[in-house]
Amino acid sequence: MSDGDCRDNLIASSLPLFAAKGLNGVSVRELAAAAGVNLSMISYYFGGKEGLYAAVLTDQFAILGKLDELVQRETDTLRKFELYVRATVTRYRKNPYLLRFYTSELTNPTASFETIIKPAIKNVVQTLLDAFADALSHEDFRADLDPADTVLALAGMINFYFLLEPATAELVDHSPERDEELVRHIMDIFTRGVLK
Repeated sequence: MSDGDCRDNLIASSLPLFAAKGLNGVSVRELAAAAGVNLSMISYYFGGKEGLYAAVLTDQFAILGKLDELVQRETDTLRKFELYVRATVTRYRKNPYLLRFYTSELTNPTASFETIIKPAIKNVVQTLLDAFADALSHEDFRADLDPADTVLALAGMINFYFLLEPATAELVDHSPERDEELVRHIMDIFTRGVLK
């Protein structure tokens, strides 16, 4: 196995273990066994379990950096917010463990919180705040709204929807076939309180 393959294998095989048990709940032996490698490979590639965990988080949260590309598009502000909602739906569909890392790091932060999680979240919020400021400059949104409260409410709607999925599965159809309807509903809820 090449160095790149071994490194990627360690990240991929440790992802579900870290998501299920957290940084402190999984042993280095479990991680090595899941990857089918010698225990020393974790130290060799990552400097230890914490380094492997940081690599997993970096990989999982890298997708948040792509939000800038979506929002920088030349389009109206409301469309930028819709692109954010769509990207969030896609993010959770493609990265089913991401929410576990969010909740784990927000409620019981590790050393990676300050270096990986917090900057990624701040970048998303800042990007949305910039889009909101643009909308205000064009008088598209009500001027009496607090920008931070507004963008956090939008982010909260879409993130909480997926966060509650395990508890609401019997009450709500969370199937991917409903994603388009979900995006429309969230945008409808968001815009009725925002647009002039």
